[in-house]
Amino acid sequence: MAKRQDTKKFFENLSGSGKSIGVLTSGGDAQGMNAAVRAVVRMGIYVGAKVYFIHEGYQGMVDGGENIEEASWESVSSMLQVGGTVIGSARCKEFRSHEGRLKAAHHLVQHGITNLCVIGGDGSLTGANLFREEWSGLLEELVQQGLIDQEAAQNNSELHIVGMVGSIDNDFCGTDMTIGTDSALHRIIEVVDAIMTTAQSHQRTFVLEVMGRHCGYLALVSALACGADWVLIPEMPPEDGWEEQMCQKLSESRSRGSRLNIIIVAEGATDRHGKAITVDNVKDVSTLTCDKEETKSRTYRCGNNFIRPNWPSCISSVLLCRPGRMGVEAVLALLEASATTPACVVSLCGNQAVRLPLMECVQMTQDVQKAMDEKNFEEAVRLRGRYMISLSFNVAVLNVGAPAAGMNAAVRSAVRVGISEGHKMFAVNDGFEGFYKGQIKEIKWGDVGGWTGQGGSILGTKRTLPAKYLDKIAEQIRIHNINALLVIGGFEAFLGVMELSAAREKYNEFCVPMVMVPATVSNNIPGSDLSIGADTALNAITDTCDRIKQSASGTKRRVFIIETMGGYCGYLASVGGLAAGADAVYIYEEPFDIRDLQSNVEHLTEKMKTGIQRGLVLRNENSNVNFTTDFIYQLYSEEGKGVFDCRKNVLGHMQQGGAPSPFDRNFGTKISAKAIQWISKKLKESYKEGKVFANTEDTACLLGMRRRALVFQPVVQLKEETDFVHRIPKEQWWLKLRPLMKILAKYKTSYDVSDSGQLEHVTRIRPKKD
Repeated sequence: MAKRQDTKKFFENLSGSGKSIGVLTSGGDAQGMNAAVRAVVRMGIYVGAKVYFIHEGYQGMVDGGENIEEASWESVSSMLQVGGTVIGSARCKEFRSHEGRLKAAHHLVQHGITNLCVIGGDGSLTGANLFREEWSGLLEELVQQGLIDQEAAQNNSELHIVGMVGSIDNDFCGTDMTIGTDSALHRIIEVVDAIMTTAQSHQRTFVLEVMGRHCGYLALVSALACGADWVLIPEMPPEDGWEEQMCQKLSESRSRGSRLNIIIVAEGATDRHGKAITVDNVKDVSTLTCDKEETKSRTYRCGNNFIRPNWPSCISSVLLCRPGRMGVEAVLALLEASATTPACVVSLCGNQAVRLPLMECVQMTQDVQKAMDEKNFEEAVRLRGRYMISLSFNVAVLNVGAPAAGMNAAVRSAVRVGISEGHKMFAVNDGFEGFYKGQIKEIKWGDVGGWTGQGGSILGTKRTLPAKYLDKIAEQIRIHNINALLVIGGFEAFLGVMELSAAREKYNEFCVPMVMVPATVSNNIPGSDLSIGADTALNAITDTCDRIKQSASGTKRRVFIIETMGGYCGYLASVGGLAAGADAVYIYEEPFDIRDLQSNVEHLTEKMKTGIQRGLVLRNENSNVNFTTDFIYQLYSEEGKGVFDCRKNVLGHMQQGGAPSPFDRNFGTKISAKAIQWISKKLKESYKEGKVFANTEDTACLLGMRRRALVFQPVVQLKEETDFVHRIPKEQWWLKLRPLMKILAKYKTSYDVSDSGQLEHVTRIRPKKD
């Protein structure tokens, strides 16, 4: 149900009039910083505040002068697709001294800046908090020295700090992912994908070093994403004798027919005694101890410069890490801050931007390092949080619907976790069609090697629904003694599980645990905020939009009309438009008429009079039966005649992407592992008198991402949430992001912030008591 109008809080009620906001990037650069800067600038200007660039981080604040520059709407144009930080970043020893902070305070007061948005690592954010704590004393000193008068001190008496974490290492506690991490993962996976063909051709072992001096996130997650054989990270040093264990693992892999091995080493990896483990160490061990005569080991260092790509990934631009949304949240936090509000950091939890006390996060981050220094590695892993992750039954896995990048990673994870849990895993080719035809065979550990980086569906997938073939599917379940089902796919998979669940009254064969994992580029599955494959599609859309915009860099006054996929679901168009900086996005969920089209044309006409002389308009393929892409193109061409010209692009099936993005690989891996663990639990609960019998609602579920958590929901209960005619959920979380796109494109509109972040506290995972 939609919230009542009188209970909503809208952004226009939070005025920035008379306030000045300074934004700076500090420490190492990270992809996505520019998206955060752009959002802060445009949202700040939108609410009437003055926004200032502070160039070169804290050094620019200390030096003052031209380093502190008022930002305009146009000055952040074309920043989204640029890597690094365009306002510069620098290490600043002077700011660490009291004298340096006194100079910085003086320069801020000169510009009336009492709100700071700091984008950087834990050192940068700790420095900002100290600056805030000293602020009153610094103003008193400035008055005593005659550098400012008492009135200036009184007018600038409160300094508010909001931070966003920019760190490719993902080494800051309190957030699931920091700005820049996903782009770094993209770079690592590109390298792994590129060398795998050579490794397979020559039966080689490749040892890769990735960044992560104190945090093993990049190494661990990239290992999961590429199906590495061994990974070494700082938080979990291997036990003594790890060399023999690693070589045994590699030898077993080769004996199963694998032609390559991948070992990933974080740059800060050590053994239990604190001795560094380098790529050269690992290479020597694998070459001398485990490699066959015809194999060779190679080292590859994904170093500092290499791992920072020249462009941000889509997820680093808008979706999960989404600095755009986080930048808006930062402005909200600054506007709502009071004298008693502690400095906060805008963090990511699930798909939500949340506010946490800055120093609680810093303290936990420091506690991790302390635990590692004290060799208390179990405590370090616990503090890092959730990224550190009998009876035997027959479990079948199948893909249903259109292919989606990440499906193969999901199948691989399901197979290997299932085998680890003691189950016998069966693969069904070509979805429910293959099921009733008997295209079912056991799939083993080695059969899914190298699947994570493969696009599409290796198992094959069809849109066929099971209702017409229930007899034959039931027969195949009896023949193969299938005890549980994992269905990975889109809307057809959702419908299929509902049909099998409804058929339980007639067929006992369907009285088994069954769970559906959403995998579709359209992201239109009720019960889940995100689907496997949608991130890869968004990356393809954003990359294409960036290329199209860049193609017009030498051409002025040009508007591009781009059609995206999605059926009736406007997710790809909306979130892709937000990531690419679109001027308008047309979707089915928000009806539009000819007056809206005319208004958008007029808005673009005005835009062409500024320094920004390019336009981008996205249209979801089924947004309107009459206002087709051709119609909109012709309308814009006619109405813009003499002011701008138009070009049209229909992106088509290229949006399904090739190789899955790191996010889709890891999301598929994690969600399928959780699904199999749920299946194991339900199998044990429903196993009685030598057979499995499960016919309750909670044994036929969809596993979806809901805000911050993965949640199992009975498919029967999701009926009320579903628009079956248009194959979309009745309520969709991302619709709340659409006003942001309009605001950042300089439209005047309302932005509902009733769901905006409130200051929370860092939660520590407590060890279980025996």
